[in-house]
Amino acid sequence: MITDSDKFILEQKGISLDEFQKQLDNFKTGFPYLDLSAPASIEKGIKVVSENEEQAYLDSWDEYRFSGKKIIKFVPASGAASRMFKDLFEFLEGDNAIPTSSFEKAFFDGLDKFAFYADLNAICLKNEGKDINKLLAEGNYKAVIRNLLKPEGLNYGNLPKGLLKFHKYENSSLTPVEEHLTEGFLYAKDGKGEVNIHFTVSPEHRALFENLIKAKKEGLEKRFGVTYNVSFSEQKSSTDTVAADANNEPFRDDDGKLVFRPGGHGALIENLNDLDADIVFIKNIDNTVPDKYKEVETKYKKILAGVLVDVQKQVFEYLNLIDSGKYTHDQLLDVLYFIQNVLNVKNPDTKLLEDAELVLYLKRKLDRPCRVCGMVRNVGEPGGGPFLAVNSDGTTSPQILESSQIDMSDNLKEDMFKSGTHFNPVDIVCGLKDYRGGQFNLKNYVDYKTGFISIKSKNGKELKALELPGLWNGAMSDWNTIFVEVPIETFNPVKTVNDLLRKFHQ
Repeated sequence: MITDSDKFILEQKGISLDEFQKQLDNFKTGFPYLDLSAPASIEKGIKVVSENEEQAYLDSWDEYRFSGKKIIKFVPASGAASRMFKDLFEFLEGDNAIPTSSFEKAFFDGLDKFAFYADLNAICLKNEGKDINKLLAEGNYKAVIRNLLKPEGLNYGNLPKGLLKFHKYENSSLTPVEEHLTEGFLYAKDGKGEVNIHFTVSPEHRALFENLIKAKKEGLEKRFGVTYNVSFSEQKSSTDTVAADANNEPFRDDDGKLVFRPGGHGALIENLNDLDADIVFIKNIDNTVPDKYKEVETKYKKILAGVLVDVQKQVFEYLNLIDSGKYTHDQLLDVLYFIQNVLNVKNPDTKLLEDAELVLYLKRKLDRPCRVCGMVRNVGEPGGGPFLAVNSDGTTSPQILESSQIDMSDNLKEDMFKSGTHFNPVDIVCGLKDYRGGQFNLKNYVDYKTGFISIKSKNGKELKALELPGLWNGAMSDWNTIFVEVPIETFNPVKTVNDLLRKFHQ
């Protein structure tokens, strides 16, 4: 039963009663698995850019970005770093006084290689009256970890990844935020010498991000000769989802109030939709490298963007041709060939369509947002995979899917998942404007049947949490999608603190 108090909370959040009921219905019905045609591969659905093509795509991007178009680099940065330090928290709270696991030993063995070492040493001196070497010599390993993770120290266990020092340089150590600002200069600078970067952040950390940008912006502008336009947004409360109990009824706290949870990164489709931009680069906050490794990174970001603008140019030409009404049957077949072999959208029934029906089909498949997604060879890293999936209208198209969207009880589907050769490192370039120059409403291209239900707990009670369709899978389900192979060197995530000891972060 919905109370007046419930209605007030929903109104405050901007969630309609209809949306609230849909969320509860999702707990009862669950979400259907997606039907797969095949895993995408080099042979089927993933483009490999040849050496001969590389320069053409690089030139296409440089021509486009200096043509007066609006380019934004979009960086999801609200995630807390607590999971990075899971093993260290366990050590701090455990019974062992000295490191025993391979993870713990690797951390302490490489301690002086971390970019935050000098800061950690200083805070240990301040709080313990001893430097790191003295503490370790005494066997006081936990004091070092406590000063790294806790609020009285560096507070790294409670800060977002974007604000941690990741990379050590000769005279400084930089955070991922600063590295992304440099990246923006390298591949997203426009013809006016401006670099537009948008960070999505959590409300409690926004001021810290703003202060960091304020402190670093002027120096970087002088160094690169550009103007940075940095903006921020937060996940909207209207994208929060209600929690449910074991009976799929609204979960309530001890005071009887409805409990809501953030809707996952799929909620960021709203933030992306609010941007006024022609082209947007999407890349996670923790996937960045020091300057000496940025050349490969920059090259392939430009290639992905070059592929996008070339494809988008052809799409716009075809849509204008269709609008003109002055086309031949052979020209319609050319458009169909493009949709089937460049966009990889297949429909076995198109051969049965009359020209008038075919035109409607072609326009429907062309007139929607387009994205180019970098795909790296599968080396066992977690992440969504590229597949050719069957859509509700019977067509097959490229989709990025998570394992939760695939029916692993179906041996054929499980084999498809396991045989995937590539995965998606969240390396995406998006086109947000249509062929008339207007902005797509991205919320119209979300497949709302691709959410996910997980089991969580609050105050010792089990609850069901509802995650919205993920930003790069279900939330972009009805986009035109092109997969392009990129080298593994472009993917350097930091899932645990020890990842910072890997070659490409040193």
